[in-house]
Amino acid sequence: MKAIVKPGPGPGLVVRDVPKPACGPGDVLIRVRHAGVCGTDLHIAEWDAWAQGRVKPPLVLGHEFAGEVVEVGDDVKEFRAGELVTAEGHIVCGHCLQCRTGNGHICQKTSIIGVDRAGAFAEWIAMPATNVMRLDGIPTEIGAIMDPMGNAFHTVLTAEIAGAVVLVLGCGPIGCFAVGIARPRRARAVVAVDVNPTRLDLATKMGATRALKPGADVDAAVRELSEGNGADVVCEMSGAPSAVHNAFRLVRYGGRVQLLGLPAGDVPVNFATEIIFKGITIYGVIGRKMYETWHQMQRFLKGRRFDPTPVITHRFPLDRIDDALAAIKSGAAGKVILSIPS
Repeated sequence: MKAIVKPGPGPGLVVRDVPKPACGPGDVLIRVRHAGVCGTDLHIAEWDAWAQGRVKPPLVLGHEFAGEVVEVGDDVKEFRAGELVTAEGHIVCGHCLQCRTGNGHICQKTSIIGVDRAGAFAEWIAMPATNVMRLDGIPTEIGAIMDPMGNAFHTVLTAEIAGAVVLVLGCGPIGCFAVGIARPRRARAVVAVDVNPTRLDLATKMGATRALKPGADVDAAVRELSEGNGADVVCEMSGAPSAVHNAFRLVRYGGRVQLLGLPAGDVPVNFATEIIFKGITIYGVIGRKMYETWHQMQRFLKGRRFDPTPVITHRFPLDRIDDALAAIKSGAAGKVILSIPS
């Protein structure tokens, strides 16, 4: 089958023929129709320090996808050929303390498709049936980006949003999704912040009350919309040190900061003045809750309470992965999709 492969250490990806995966007794074999490209794939392609320490090539990339079931293993009774599905790309052990207490999203032995094992930038992928979910009418192009959407749902819906002034710092695709999720949850106002005009435009399309570049205008907007109190909920999606400090500064006393963005290094924090004396709650977001977040997404999407399509800006065939990555790197893209024809 055709697949996008990290062939070895060093920059670059290749499109090549690789063996079609076998369908094990507990697996579902899926014909991939669409796949989402994200910053993780760019890190691996460029072979940065994180990729060098984590990825073991050769490896088929891709962790966001949706497609059609073509075969089920002998032990699988829940799915049948022809169903359209997506899947949770974090494969967990099921036995550690976290898995057994309903916190599989922080399993200590997580294996991620496209990072730790063969991924979905390919014509077929075999997935454990426990990780697979029916789309039930959701298009595969949307199903293919439920992984990053899930990060946004996890970030937003673990906070009290109804009536809240929500500040979203960083409007990449996940930040834009967060804006679009907060509005139907009856947020009083959503202030979106980014340095990139393209991303601010996308945030506006997703329903931001104000979409602003960092600076005094953000402070003024938060003061105005919160009647001087500060944001009730801050979703920090960028990982930029300045944004982390702005999250702590602009959240109200007793408010909540949701941290999803990953800083490149250490971020010095004055715990006394930024956190303790303000009595704030900080929540670290990783992945999607299994499988609460997925059910939340399905309800929002099937109920037409959330439309992610404005964030999708680029579509490419499988063999144009370099163009897809270039679009992301340019800063002029929202969500980038690969189409994988049958």
